[in-house]
Amino acid sequence: MSMLKEISSQDAMYLEHEFGAHNYHPLPVVLQRGDGVYVWDVEGKKYYDFLSAYSSVNQGHCHPRIVNAMVEQAQTLTLTSRAFYNDRLGPYEQFVTNYFGFDKVLPMNTGAEAVETAIKITRRWAYQVKGIPENQAKIVVCENNFHGRTTTIISFSNDPVARENFGPYTNGFIKIPYDDTEALKHVLETHHDVAGFLVEPIQGEAGVYVPSEGYLKTAKALCESHNVLFVADEVQTGIARTGRLLATCGNCSCPNKNCSHTPEVKPDVLILGKALSGGVYPVSAVLANNDIMDVITPGSHGSTFGGNPIAAAVAVAALQVIQDEDLTENADRLGMLFRDRLNDYIQTSKIVKLVRGKGLLNAIVINDSEDSDTAWNICLKLRDNGLLAKPTHGNIIRFAPPLVMSEAQLLDCIDIITKTLKSFEI
Repeated sequence: MSMLKEISSQDAMYLEHEFGAHNYHPLPVVLQRGDGVYVWDVEGKKYYDFLSAYSSVNQGHCHPRIVNAMVEQAQTLTLTSRAFYNDRLGPYEQFVTNYFGFDKVLPMNTGAEAVETAIKITRRWAYQVKGIPENQAKIVVCENNFHGRTTTIISFSNDPVARENFGPYTNGFIKIPYDDTEALKHVLETHHDVAGFLVEPIQGEAGVYVPSEGYLKTAKALCESHNVLFVADEVQTGIARTGRLLATCGNCSCPNKNCSHTPEVKPDVLILGKALSGGVYPVSAVLANNDIMDVITPGSHGSTFGGNPIAAAVAVAALQVIQDEDLTENADRLGMLFRDRLNDYIQTSKIVKLVRGKGLLNAIVINDSEDSDTAWNICLKLRDNGLLAKPTHGNIIRFAPPLVMSEAQLLDCIDIITKTLKSFEI
């Protein structure tokens, strides 16, 4: 009996509520189809997607090159596990390491898995290379971070919703304010058991919080001077989203020579996910050079699906699309246009007090408290007007459309956003 049949929005939402765990609070829209910058609901209404599956669909929905790579590989070989070699993994590993300028990659599936992998690599490096006594290594993290929701990761989160009733928590983390190099310096000078500094170049889930000029450069220099690994979580900011191939990693030998906002910074450990597959398959990766990655030995880490043939084929195609279609440059140009137009609007706005971002990762801060429903209601009205976005942290709306968007489409979206905001002006 086939489960594929026509279904109404109300029925779809009912079934999710009735039979699925309530771990998300979706905007009430039921999507059925996607193409490029557009999605359609089950009743056929068309929307601009201004979230891109949290920056997973940078290359646009159902990009034919990426989908074809997946389909062709799925018809040949889907999974071997790492018990055997396969003919897709090695070429992918060579491609991705050359693309980002690292010696080795450890392939995984999801962003949270990749963060966990980076934590394990950092800790083992601390014991085997730096010489920190066993079980004493610390990793410095930032307040308001979002690296996933596994037990280890929520242990250093300060989001009460993610943490409540999930303890006991994992030790080994020191939390400092984001965008505060003095706090980092103090920790590194007073703690000699620090293995790494795990940081988002831009805090996306926190509301697209862009750090001050020079923050990452200074943080990297502090890590170098104290023999501490600089670990960059670019799961959301990576793969052209911010108008550079990466928000860090400026010294890499990737195809886009203008790839970083901070060209003096190259992570010791780079974490990627989301758009690494263009949103068609779970693919993530951790990259590092041999002096770090060689601490991983057979049996010390693994994943049944990590590095499977479909993932390898999809990731190569997804990265080639970024390069061939100049999506990095497009994100940079359209991002500046978006912020310019929105900043013009808020000069006389009472409902929006701030616009911030890099490339096509942007947010507006609504002039209301975090516990208000104003941002949610604005997103409902945006939906009604044909554009999908979602609040984060209560009074912030994140805007992250697919990077294949044209200037004409962006201007149309800006019109939708400003007209919607005007309807909320007091």
